[in-house]
Amino acid sequence: MSEKRNRAITLLSLGHACVDVYQGAVAALVPYFVAERAYSYAAASGVVLAASLLSSVVQPLFGALTDRWAMPWLLPLSALTGGVGVALSGVTDSYALTLAVVAVSGIGVAAYHPEAARAARDAAYGSHTAMGWFSLGGNIGFALAPLLVAAVVATGGLGASPLLVVPAVVGAALCSAAVRSAGRRDAGGVRGESVGSDDWSSFLRLSGAIVCRSIVFVGLSAFVSLYVRQRTGGGDMAGTVALCVLYAGGAVGTVAGGRLAERYGRLTVVRHAYVLTVLAVAGVVLVPGEAVYLFVALTSAGLYVPFSLHVTLGQDYLPRRVGTASGVTLGLTVSVGGLAAPVIGALADAASLRTALATLIVLPALGRLLLCGLREPEPPGLAPPASGSSGRRPRATSA
Repeated sequence: MSEKRNRAITLLSLGHACVDVYQGAVAALVPYFVAERAYSYAAASGVVLAASLLSSVVQPLFGALTDRWAMPWLLPLSALTGGVGVALSGVTDSYALTLAVVAVSGIGVAAYHPEAARAARDAAYGSHTAMGWFSLGGNIGFALAPLLVAAVVATGGLGASPLLVVPAVVGAALCSAAVRSAGRRDAGGVRGESVGSDDWSSFLRLSGAIVCRSIVFVGLSAFVSLYVRQRTGGGDMAGTVALCVLYAGGAVGTVAGGRLAERYGRLTVVRHAYVLTVLAVAGVVLVPGEAVYLFVALTSAGLYVPFSLHVTLGQDYLPRRVGTASGVTLGLTVSVGGLAAPVIGALADAASLRTALATLIVLPALGRLLLCGLREPEPPGLAPPASGSSGRRPRATSA
């Protein structure tokens, strides 16, 4: 990539890290809500649901809007919104208000991803590795979230949560720099209309597989910390380490996924990753003792290797609706996992946490079945930009 493209991808990746801290922070806060506010498993998982519910609905809407209009100003604004909601969650005086501010954070995260994914796609010029680096930023944010929450909340209690707004301020500055950089590269503000036909059947099957992956990821994010404490007999640090392993393994997996895809093809890599996830989740649930950390790491790899590939596959299956595809693959399907969190929590309350997590083993197997028969889409080209410029993108037309 050219120096300008490297700069754009770097800024977008760093901004992505700052925003996705707030997706990881919600799950990282769960043990502290349980300890300080005596939330049940079901109530704690309701906080995860609040962060996901509105996000799952509005993210495709933001994607559709970015298909029609250039909205780069969403990047810094959404970064700040995502941070403020989480920062206030520890100082609210009621469960309902906690749910509300966490939901606001989810909306901010939802607004960020479709426009950021479109900008990264433009900067990457079809490179799976470049998109892997963009996705890596989000994974790093996830991985840092438990450490950030532990540093702030474990030392100052939930009352210190306003300090968690700092990454949002940094992220807004980085996103503003990325917007200015994009503005210099595309002074007209209008991107060319994508050439190709939308393959909704393949896109919906891919989306179903991502939902399966999402439920596994959200379920483990919410409860692996508590589960590892039980399995190993360790304290708070044992659970924090497990959550960090789950997130940090994704940093390696995402970059590896892009490189493997350029050698073997995206669908081949994605299918093998789902098979790995089945075996790894079974290990987390069934293997006793310290070995659980190894299986958490393998689960992380299986979940994250296909992450950026899901995004580019979705965009190439819907070349006329790139923003919508990004909103669904990065938003709706991922956030749907949060809808399952209260079910997992209720099952843990009724039976045991181990029993609840055991139900996750079947989901990546189902996702693998949904991927059967899919074909690698051809990356679409771009038609020349429309003349004139108001910042409005060409209207998407039915294939």
